[in-house]
Amino acid sequence: MAEVLVYVDHVDGAVRKPTLELLTLARRIGEPVAVALGSGAEATAATLAEHGAVKVLTADAAEFADYLVVPKVDALQAAYESVSAAGSPAAVLVPSSAEGKEIAARLALRIGSGIITDAIDLEAGDEGPVATQSVFAAAFTTKSRVSKGTPVITVKPNSAPVEAAPAAGAVEALSVSFSEKATGTKVVSRTARESSGRPELTEAAIVVSGGRGVNGAENFAIIEALADSLGAAVGASRAAVDAGWYPHTSQVGQTGKSVSPQLYIAAGISGAIQHRAGMQTSKTIVAVNKDAEAPIFELVDYGVVGDLFEVVPQLTEEVRSRKG
Repeated sequence: MAEVLVYVDHVDGAVRKPTLELLTLARRIGEPVAVALGSGAEATAATLAEHGAVKVLTADAAEFADYLVVPKVDALQAAYESVSAAGSPAAVLVPSSAEGKEIAARLALRIGSGIITDAIDLEAGDEGPVATQSVFAAAFTTKSRVSKGTPVITVKPNSAPVEAAPAAGAVEALSVSFSEKATGTKVVSRTARESSGRPELTEAAIVVSGGRGVNGAENFAIIEALADSLGAAVGASRAAVDAGWYPHTSQVGQTGKSVSPQLYIAAGISGAIQHRAGMQTSKTIVAVNKDAEAPIFELVDYGVVGDLFEVVPQLTEEVRSRKG
């Protein structure tokens, strides 16, 4: 089988969930070869092998931490050329984050290949991998394939299950020659983001979001309480963010973050197309809104017509009581 390059998203050796999902998808179309870069790269090997990586290419250099994006593109290009020596890889898979999409676009340009972004599924095809995308504000689902070169595909988080599939995971050092442009943009400082103790919004299995109906920053405590009872991330609509009730980093929608959790709960959100574009691919959608004509009810699996200030606290209490 052809090899599939998988770019590893990790923090000091701790592999993030979207990468493990990519390994599941990679096994459908070939043999996964993971590319881990930066501090702790070798420490990722055990986890990657457990989830199907037949080989782990690692490289560590100060450039990966000190400069933006380009050194990682240089390394991924080196991995591509290394694998290509034994035959062109079936695809290059990258997590669909802001950085991931920039890396993928730059790599596709360098190797003369087509690119597909924000895929939500991947399957083998007679003429190469076929990617499923949710497009035009999630109004349509399309299937696409790259017709030129090795497909470079970014995949949205929560698009595939994490499945254990033990493989060799042989660690090999990757030789990287950095280009002149690699040091063009330097990182001059870093500030650690304050942890809320909740899951990362784009990776969470459950998301609870509040909108205009929450009616104030102080009332988001109701949304947070439900999220905490479920072990969920907290999201917000654009209206709530624009009003200053919740940080922009938690905005779900076309101009915010796209999420695709197993369960999405929308409280006090009308369901404007801007918001729907960011959450419509969620597996199960539940809405609470006192307006029975709200557009969100056209989309949901379960809807509650009622005052969120009555419904959400009762739901929180019920979840807590069932968890004991």
